[in-house]
Amino acid sequence: RIGTSDQAANKGVMKYITTSWKSLSNDQILAWNKLALSQEAKSILGTKAKISGLNLFQRLNFWVVKLGGSLMLNPPTLEGVETPSSATITCTSAAFTFTLDQPIADNGGIYLVIQASEGQSNGVSRAYGKAVQIHAEEEPTSAAIDIKSAYESKHGALGAGAPKVFFRYFYVNSSTGETSVPMQAVVKWTAAAAPAEPAGGEGGGE
Repeated sequence: RIGTSDQAANKGVMKYITTSWKSLSNDQILAWNKLALSQEAKSILGTKAKISGLNLFQRLNFWVVKLGGSLMLNPPTLEGVETPSSATITCTSAAFTFTLDQPIADNGGIYLVIQASEGQSNGVSRAYGKAVQIHAEEEPTSAAIDIKSAYESKHGALGAGAPKVFFRYFYVNSSTGETSVPMQAVVKWTAAAAPAEPAGGEGGGE
């Protein structure tokens, strides 16, 4: 089933992080618990409810480790991450690109994580929950990101039968594990126009 390998990989990351929590010193655990009680932590995780130091340790370290960084044993200074701009997505049989309309000004250490659903039929109005990660762009700019091969390796080629793709995308601070508020977008696949026939039609002979 599509997504199973991603789920297994994510579970592996979380198991590593949770096991690492058990080896922290008392002072380190207290520091994580203290940060978890702060408004900054609640803002980062988008909740008003009480959160635990373990939950914060897991949530922040998940992205740090997933993006290739080293596990944070001590809590970071939380800075917040701005929400991405709208994006222009080109989706045809010939090209599949993702372009931020206004990229983040200070992109040092920032990744743009792009999640996308399998192709959905025209009758589907919401399928953002089916979006899975297809690409993480390090230090994104205003340049178009070619996501065609990444998408097709995850979900297969799109076609007229299920042309709608639902996207979620957000920034991640790879140093602290903080994530931005996710943005959503939907795009519809179209067949690329056939190239024009050369003047004079088909050539003959060898």
